[in-house]
Amino acid sequence: MPLDVIVLVLFGALLHATWNALVKAGSEKSLDAAMIALGAAAVAVPFLPFLPLPTSRAWPFILASAVFQFVYFQLVAASYRAGDIGLVYPLMRGVAPLIVAATSSIIVGEELSSGAVAGIMTICAGVLTLAFESRKGGKHAMLLALANACVIACYTYVDGIGARISGNAISYTLWMALLPPVLLFTWAFIRRGVKPVLRHVRQHWWRGLIGGAGSLGAYGLALWAMTKAPVATVAALRETSILFAVVISIVFLKERVSVWRIAAASVIALGALLLRLA
Repeated sequence: MPLDVIVLVLFGALLHATWNALVKAGSEKSLDAAMIALGAAAVAVPFLPFLPLPTSRAWPFILASAVFQFVYFQLVAASYRAGDIGLVYPLMRGVAPLIVAATSSIIVGEELSSGAVAGIMTICAGVLTLAFESRKGGKHAMLLALANACVIACYTYVDGIGARISGNAISYTLWMALLPPVLLFTWAFIRRGVKPVLRHVRQHWWRGLIGGAGSLGAYGLALWAMTKAPVATVAALRETSILFAVVISIVFLKERVSVWRIAAASVIALGALLLRLA
């Protein structure tokens, strides 16, 4: 994997951790997640006139991605309600690249080198190590997190393939960002009513705009990287976002530093090095 691709994926991981921290800090996680999706769409719209349309073959992937993204955000909110983020986030982000790595040769015909496999497994081991530091949440939270890991693996494939055949990964990313907030807010209006949802939007629009820009940037960089490197490798390297999340939790949220976090950080850093050397 080229160094410039690694650097941009790592920057995307930082953006991913940042918008997740915004959702975690909010009081209404489902609505805040919808706000992030809406913010991403708002950031995408001004750029669309300056980019070519995705090819016709990419549109079914954009539609499928919207459905998976809707399910993803719903499961994120449900998982955080059921268990601690220290358990849920590592499981979601750690198991997904394992699924992709195990199936990439079948689905997209990518054969990974032994070094790349070692790097992927090492990063996943480091991410999953963080789950041991949490003692909150039980079976229900773990099942939700594992279900979402499957959803993450699905949209990773859908968007990885879609970006490659779209003709322009940036254009694909921006158009892909438009549909999830439509589904999320339609669902929110049905469940909560129009007035409460609009009140939340008026009060927290800045959270959605900042988080949406970070979300769109993070995923756009990942999809671009998937046009330059194997999907499974990029998917694993993205999970270094947990390291940035740990730093954010320590520096800004004043959370404790545990042995598990230090161990996980070391293992993930080793995995990133293995990917670079592969």
